[in-house]
Amino acid sequence: MSLARRLIAAGFSDLEKAERFLAARELDGMDQEALFAGLSLAASPDTALQSLVRLIEKKPGLAALAGADLDSSEPLYRLLGASEALGEFLIRRPEHLDVFDAKVSPEPLPASSEELRASLLRSVKAEPGAQRPVAGLTGAPAYAALRTAYRRGLTQLAIKDLCAASPQDFMPSVGAELADLAGAAIEAALAVSRAEAAAQFEASEVAAVGLAVIGMGKCGARELNYISDVDVIYVIEAEDLDDARAATIGTALASGISRAISSPAPEPGLWEVDANLRPEGKSGPLVRTLASHLSYYDRWADSWEFQALLKARTIAGDRELGSRYGKAVEPLVWASAGRDGFVESVQAMRRRVTEHIPAAEEQRQIKLGRGGLRDVEFTVQLLQLVHGKSDESLRCRDTTSAIAALSAGGYIGRTDAAAFDGAYRYLRLLEHRIQLFQLRRTHLMPESEDAQRFLAKAVLGPFSLERPTPDQLIGTWQKTKRSVRELHERIFYRPLLNTAAKLSSEDARLSPEAAQGRLAALGYLDPQGAMRHIEALTAGVSRRAALQRQLLPILLGWLAEGVDPDAGLLAFRRVSEALGTTHWYLGMLRDSQAAAERLCQVLSNSRLISDLLEVSPESVAWLGSDKDLVPIGFTAQWQEIQSKLSRHPDPESAMRLIRLIRRREILRTAIADSAGLLDQEAVGLALAEADRAAVLGALHVAEGIAAQSGPLKTDVLVVAMGRQGGREIGYGSDADVMYVHQAREGFSDAEAQEQAAAIVAKVSSLLTQPLKPAIMAERVLMVDADLRPEGKNGAMVRSLESYAEYYRRWSLIWEAQALLRARPMAGSDELAAGFLELIDPIRYPRDLSPQDVREIRRIKARVESERLPRGADPARHVKLGRGGLSDVEWLVQLLQLQHADKHPELRTTSTLEALAAAEELGFLDRNDAGLLRQAWRLASRVRSANVIATGRASDVLPSSRKDLEAVARWCGYPPGAAGRFEEDYLRLSRHARAVFERRFYDA
Repeated sequence: MSLARRLIAAGFSDLEKAERFLAARELDGMDQEALFAGLSLAASPDTALQSLVRLIEKKPGLAALAGADLDSSEPLYRLLGASEALGEFLIRRPEHLDVFDAKVSPEPLPASSEELRASLLRSVKAEPGAQRPVAGLTGAPAYAALRTAYRRGLTQLAIKDLCAASPQDFMPSVGAELADLAGAAIEAALAVSRAEAAAQFEASEVAAVGLAVIGMGKCGARELNYISDVDVIYVIEAEDLDDARAATIGTALASGISRAISSPAPEPGLWEVDANLRPEGKSGPLVRTLASHLSYYDRWADSWEFQALLKARTIAGDRELGSRYGKAVEPLVWASAGRDGFVESVQAMRRRVTEHIPAAEEQRQIKLGRGGLRDVEFTVQLLQLVHGKSDESLRCRDTTSAIAALSAGGYIGRTDAAAFDGAYRYLRLLEHRIQLFQLRRTHLMPESEDAQRFLAKAVLGPFSLERPTPDQLIGTWQKTKRSVRELHERIFYRPLLNTAAKLSSEDARLSPEAAQGRLAALGYLDPQGAMRHIEALTAGVSRRAALQRQLLPILLGWLAEGVDPDAGLLAFRRVSEALGTTHWYLGMLRDSQAAAERLCQVLSNSRLISDLLEVSPESVAWLGSDKDLVPIGFTAQWQEIQSKLSRHPDPESAMRLIRLIRRREILRTAIADSAGLLDQEAVGLALAEADRAAVLGALHVAEGIAAQSGPLKTDVLVVAMGRQGGREIGYGSDADVMYVHQAREGFSDAEAQEQAAAIVAKVSSLLTQPLKPAIMAERVLMVDADLRPEGKNGAMVRSLESYAEYYRRWSLIWEAQALLRARPMAGSDELAAGFLELIDPIRYPRDLSPQDVREIRRIKARVESERLPRGADPARHVKLGRGGLSDVEWLVQLLQLQHADKHPELRTTSTLEALAAAEELGFLDRNDAGLLRQAWRLASRVRSANVIATGRASDVLPSSRKDLEAVARWCGYPPGAAGRFEEDYLRLSRHARAVFERRFYDA
C-alpha cells in the first residue's frame, strides 16, 4: 500500500504535510506499524503527528512510548489527536509527560475532590490542612505554578475521558471532576490572594475575614465544561471587623482570586471568574455578608435569580460559612415557584435566550439554539422548581441526576426521560470534544468538513473502529436536536406547571392533615371519605402511586369545581383502579391539561359519563385529543358492525358487539358535548346515527336468525318517527319507529307477514334483552312502535300495500302529523323509497281543512291536560309544559301541514330546519322564530342535561338546587348561576308560550 493510501486510511487530511512530518528525524528508527496503529486511534491524526514530533524534540525518550504497543501508547495518541491545546501545554511543560505513565481503564474512576484541592494548594506552597490556607508563593510564580498544576490535572482527566469505553456514560463524571478541579484552582487562588493581601492590610485583619466562594451554574452543579467561565458569588464574614473594613478586604481577596486565575503570566490564564450572578449583578458590591445577601433575596430578587441559586454550592473558602449560606437560601429557592408569574417568567427567559442568538450562529448552536442544551436544562430546572418544594428527591443540582429523579418520581415519562438523558449526554459530549481541541470557549458546531470529521471520530469510544463522515455527524446531531425540541415544547410548556406552581408546599405534599383541611375548604362534603380515596390512590412506592401524589393536589381542585366533587373523586379512583398500571393513563393526565381538566369536569358533573368511563376506562384516552372526540358517522359505524358480524355469526355475540359500539359512541358524544365541541343539533345527530347503526345491525341479525329456518320471504324497513326521525334525540330518548315490509317474489302475503312479524319482534328483543354477562352502564335502546296505524291495537308490521290501503281509507290528521318526522332508518332502500312516495302526499297535503286544524288544536289541548304527569308544574315540564318542546314542535308541524305542499323548503323532519324555512318564507316573523328556536334548544339541552347529570331520564326542570346547578352548568352557565338559569328558562318558556298561543290558536 502506498504511503498516500495509508495516510488516507488512517484519517489524515493534509497528506503533504503529514509526509513531511513522517520524515522528521525525531521519528527515525520508530516502528512504522506501531506509529500508524497509534495515529489511527487519534481523532485528528494530523494534529497528533505534529504534536508528537514536537514533543519528541523536547523529550526524545518519548519516542519509546510512541513506538510501543497500543496498550501503552493509546493514551498518548488519543490525547494528542483530540487536544491541540493540551499538546501545546506538554510541549511547554515536558516535565509533565509522566501523565502518560499511569495505566488507563475503560471504566475510569474520578479523582477525589480533596486530592485535587490538596494538589493545587501544594502547588502554591499552601498547607491543605490549614483552616484558611495562605500560599508561600505570590505574583507571577504563584500564578504559573497554580495554572500548571491545574492543566496537569486537566490532562489527566482528558486521558481518562478519551479512553473511557463509553464517553457518554462517563460524561457526568467528567463534568464533576472539571468542577472539582476548578474549585481546587479557586481555593489555591484564594490562598495566593491571602498572601498578597497581607502586603496591603494587616495580616490579622486578612486572617479575620472569612470568604466563602459559592459556585453557580455548571460549576455549582458539578457539570462543568472543559473551558468555561466559572460563575461565583462571594460571601464574607468578619466578627472582629466592621462591615466596611471587612468588605474592603473581602473585595481585595475576591479580586486576587481572579488575578491568580486569569491575569497575564508566563503560563496562560485558565478561564474567567464571573461574579455577575451576585445580587444587583455588575452594579452590586463584589462581596456581601450573609445577612446582606438574604435581605436582597427577600426584597428585590427576580425569579431568574432563584433559578440560578438552584445550582449554588460552596466550592472554596470558608466551608462553614458557605454551608450557612446554602441552608439560608435553600427555602427561598424551593418557594420561588409560588411567586406570581414564575412559570411564565422562566418560559419567557428561555425564549429571550433563543431570540438573542446571532443569526449567523443560530443553526450551529449546540448550547443555546433550538433543541440545544439550554432546552434540556430549562425544562429540567423548571420541573424541579415547581415540584421540588414538596418532593425533596428532586433537589439535586446536576442535570442527569435531576432527569433520573424526575423520571423516578413520575414527573417525566420513562421514555421521555431516557430520550432527554441520552440527548443531553450526547450534546454535552459534542461540546466537550469541540472545546477540548483548542481549549476555547465555544458552543458552535465547526463549519469545516475536516473539523467535523475529527469531531465525529472524537465522540466515539475506543472500541469503535469506524470513522463517521461529516454528514453522519450532522445527521445524528440534527436528529438529536429535533428530539430535544419536541420534548422541550411538550414538557416545558406543560400547562399543569402553572397550576402546580401555585400550590403551597403543604398542599402539594398532600399530607393527611393538610389534605383534610383543604378538602373541606374546597367544598368536599365528606373530607374523611375523600381522604380514604386519596390514601388508596397514593399508598405505596410504585410509580403509579408517585404519579398520583403528583397529580392529585391539582386534580382535587378541579374536581371541586364540579357539582359533586365527592362523587367525582370516587369515580376518579374507580377509573384509576380499572386502568391499573396502564402506561399511558397517568402520563396523559400529567402531560395534557386539557385531558386532566376534562376528566375532572365530567367525573364531578356527570353521573352518566362517570358510569360509562368506569366500565370502559380505555375511553379516557379520548380526553387528550379533540380529534378522538369527533363523533363517528353512521357509515363508519356500519362498516365496523359489518366487520364484526362477519367474524361473530352467533346472534348473542354479534348483538353484544353492536350494543357495545352504541354504548361507546354515546360516551364519545357525551364527552365531546361536555368539552363544548358539539352543539345541541350535532349531539342529536350523533346519538341518532348511533341508534340507526344499532337498529340496522339488529335487523341484520334478526334476518339472519329468520334465514336459518328457510329463505327470507320479505324485505323489512324500520322507519324512524318523532324526535328519532328528526335526528334530534337526547341521551334518554327511546326510538319511536314503524315497521314496513314487502313480500319477495314467489311468497304469499300471509307468509311474508308472518316472517316480518317474527323479524320485527326479534329486532326489539335483540336491542333490549339482557345479555350474559350484562353490558354494564348501557343505556338500553327501547323501541316504541305506538305511532303505527291503529296504535297499540294495530299490527306491529304492515306491508307497503296495507299502509297504502290504511292511509287511503282510515288515516286521521294526527297520523299525517306524525308522518312529518318519518325517516327511513334501516332496511331495504327500494322499500324506503316506495314508503316515502306513499306518505309524502299524506304528510304534505294539498289543503288542510279548518276541521283538521281544529282537530290538531283539540288533540294538543288534550295532550296538555292528560299526558302531563299528575302534580307536575307545567312551567317546569320541558317537554309538555308551557313553552316547552311540544309547543314549538306542534306549531312548526301545523305550519308544515298547511304550507309544505306549496313550499318544499318545509319538507324536512328537523324541527329547527322547518322553523328556519318558516321564518324565511314569512310564516313566522324574526322575533317569534328566534324565541321559539331559543326555547326549543334550551329545553332540549335541559332534557339531555338531566340524564347526563343524574343518569336518569327526566323531562322536568329540577327543583333540587344541586341538580339544578348541574343542569345549569351543562347548559353553559357558570358555577353558582343556577338561580339565574332557572329564571332564564322560565322567562324564555313563558315568552315562547305566548308566541305559541298567538300563532297556534289564534291564526
